[in-house]
Amino acid sequence: MAGTTLPTPLYGLYREQIGFSELMVTVVFAVYALGVIAALLVAGDFSDILGRRPVLLFALGLAVLSAVCFLFEDGLPLLFVGRLLSGFSAGLFSGAATAAVLELAPPERRGRAGFAATAANMGGLGCGALLSGILAQYAPWPLRLPFLVHIALLVAALAVTRVLPETVARRPPRPPLRPQGMVVPPETRAVFVPAGLAAFAGFSLLGLFTAVAPSFLAQTLGVHNLAVTGVVVFWVFGSSTAGQLLMSRVGARRALPTGCLVLTIGMVLVASSLLVESLPLLIVGGAVGGVGQGLAFRAAMTSVSARAPDEHRGATISAFFVVAYVGISLPVVGVGALTLVLGLRGAGLVFAGCVVLLSSGVGVLLLRRLSQTD
Repeated sequence: MAGTTLPTPLYGLYREQIGFSELMVTVVFAVYALGVIAALLVAGDFSDILGRRPVLLFALGLAVLSAVCFLFEDGLPLLFVGRLLSGFSAGLFSGAATAAVLELAPPERRGRAGFAATAANMGGLGCGALLSGILAQYAPWPLRLPFLVHIALLVAALAVTRVLPETVARRPPRPPLRPQGMVVPPETRAVFVPAGLAAFAGFSLLGLFTAVAPSFLAQTLGVHNLAVTGVVVFWVFGSSTAGQLLMSRVGARRALPTGCLVLTIGMVLVASSLLVESLPLLIVGGAVGGVGQGLAFRAAMTSVSARAPDEHRGATISAFFVVAYVGISLPVVGVGALTLVLGLRGAGLVFAGCVVLLSSGVGVLLLRRLSQTD
């Protein structure tokens, strides 16, 4: 997952090298999310049929090809191809790896396994930006070395994945492989809808920080140190991981509405940082929003995976990630388009206001439902 955010601190360098607008930055970012969504919709249940390990090995291979595209990049076409392959890889991992981690754990450690899966997802996303930011700022070959290091990490991951035990029993005859679209079993839908909305709002925050925040830091706050950009992005994803850790203390039922309301407070702080052009306030808002996103995300994932039937768990988790990645892509492209009219700060304020309305609305709805069932 770290490979999906490696380009985040590098977008400014790509803009100088190739020459494109803020809108194009968000489009390049969104191509990755489209790749994730396409993989989830087309192959979201393939690991339920073929097994977890073959799908994970194929996804790692796609990640290697993505890194190779960035190594030989000489313009926008290879950037688009690299981001698309990265999205395919992440889409396959989102459902298959999460299901594999849950299934490899003994029943008494299933809760800890759920945290491990979601923390690896968010932690990997944060580590990618941190790694590339530090290497690009303080090491040679800023547009090449991060991807060489990533390939080395992927080779190690391939070696480990090859020896993992398979958790899916193959039953002949094998069902045909066909695109399954959005699979949400009827018994899961009551939990899936609020969980999906919470994930949409939370991933919108992550999209803002991975696609737009680097430009805001450079253009508005005058922060041109790429390592600082990486640290800011890592800080948000690290806060998300901390929020996920808190869920076990709060409980899944209360963590989902609580996370939405904490996310709302974080987005208000982020909007305030845009108004007053304050880096410390942006960092605090990112941390608070990240904790809320992590709290709600793990609660939503736990609720959906627990309610999903065994034979459709991978597909249901994939459908959940489809909703989340629509949240990380569609609003961000909207921000990029708005920058052409309102500028970077104005577009960010509109975006923050929309996320505040959505997250607060979902939080209040879930709190009402909770009070009715207590």
